[in-house]
Amino acid sequence: MRAIVISVNFGDIDYQAHAQEFAMLATGAGAEIVATVVAKRDRPDAKFFIGSGKVDEVALMIQSTQPDIILFDQPLSPAQQRNLERVFGIRVVDRVTLILDIFALRAKSHEGKLQVELAQLQHLVTRLTRLWTHLERQRGGIGLRGPGESQLEMDKRMIGDKVRALKERLAKVEKQRATQRRSRERSNTLSVSLVGYTNAGKSTLFNALTRAGAYAADQLFATLDTTTRRIWLEGAGQITVSDTVGFIRDLPTTLIAAFKATLEETVHADLLLHVIDASSSQRDEQLLEVNKVLKEIGAQDIPTILVYNKIDRIGLDPKIDRNETGSIKRVFVSAQERTGLDGLRQAMAEAKTLILGNTNIEYDEYF
Repeated sequence: MRAIVISVNFGDIDYQAHAQEFAMLATGAGAEIVATVVAKRDRPDAKFFIGSGKVDEVALMIQSTQPDIILFDQPLSPAQQRNLERVFGIRVVDRVTLILDIFALRAKSHEGKLQVELAQLQHLVTRLTRLWTHLERQRGGIGLRGPGESQLEMDKRMIGDKVRALKERLAKVEKQRATQRRSRERSNTLSVSLVGYTNAGKSTLFNALTRAGAYAADQLFATLDTTTRRIWLEGAGQITVSDTVGFIRDLPTTLIAAFKATLEETVHADLLLHVIDASSSQRDEQLLEVNKVLKEIGAQDIPTILVYNKIDRIGLDPKIDRNETGSIKRVFVSAQERTGLDGLRQAMAEAKTLILGNTNIEYDEYF
């Protein structure tokens, strides 16, 4: 699908990285980017977000490039999206909708598909009015007196019923996960969750640790479905390791809400391995973005070890960093090259002793 990408620079220092990330999202969704338009603004335009001058520029570009769709690297209000589509004459998809579309494309498990469908419906219900603008122009005509409003209310009811049904089904999944967690707790098994920015290499690291064969690719949101495996660590015995969905800046709140059942694995983990792409120039910002989401889901106080992955790309050697108390704080690995994994296993073994071996330990003193 041919696409024009529109990106707005509000003077942010990290604008270029943000724009590159959106281009990866677009190509990951299957778009062929035929042109990119950059608008510089102090604040969004209320009607078009990018202002009427840029709208005219894009309209001319549409005539010459013949795109199928416009991809917008910011969230748009329903009114802004409707106004742009009226001028351009083709579909406009904003950042939130694009991320939802990628999740729909990548979800494989029954649970993952339910979660994506819930997020899409919750997002759609806020934008239903724009689907019925063709009836607004005909209101009052013979046979069309008031159908727009009645159809809109009907659609809202149908979506509401579907949302309730999906929430009930996901609640059952959540109960099943809770039962599994209680079983692990009774067996004194350490539960570890891999978290991190999307494309940090979590699934590759998960496969290296567990030999699970989970899907891993150099693309955003390669993993949506949580996979859990048991492994045996010398000096620590059996532990469970879970691979979870990656985070991204401006992650839609509807997605966070819909993926509550999946993210429960993170919230209830004993230990988080926060996987960071050591080769990324945006690693510090990405770390902050992940911490922001962890706080939003209530996982900010869980003991965490920072795992700097992809060190082979920047010529670093595997190593372990300890804090002032002597506990492991950072581990440097290459999941692709399978180097540094012994240090990571050692870190998890030590963490199990600290977390499950003495329940009176104050976690913040060690992590």
